[in-house]
Amino acid sequence: MATVSNFALRLPPSLMEDVKALAAQDAVSVNQFVVQATAEKVATLKARGYLAERAARAKPGDLSRILSKAGTPTPVEGDEVPAGWLQAPGADQAGA
Repeated sequence: MATVSNFALRLPPSLMEDVKALAAQDAVSVNQFVVQATAEKVATLKARGYLAERAARAKPGDLSRILSKAGTPTPVEGDEVPAGWLQAPGADQAGA
């Protein structure tokens, strides 16, 4: 069985009311709700760090170089850009 740590958490009463209400909506205990919310926040911060590391390693010219190799194949039937979709917003109303 996994080791579980205990932590006395002090929340302002108004936040605790929200936590209780949201936990009830999700049909989970307050403890489970806090565990899930903490796990989601940790995952978000780890992902942000990972993406920042990847961005730091990026070479600005690489994307253009890679895309230039892609070519221009004919779109698959039904995947064409709709007529007028590439117009600037409001261009159809310019003469009105």
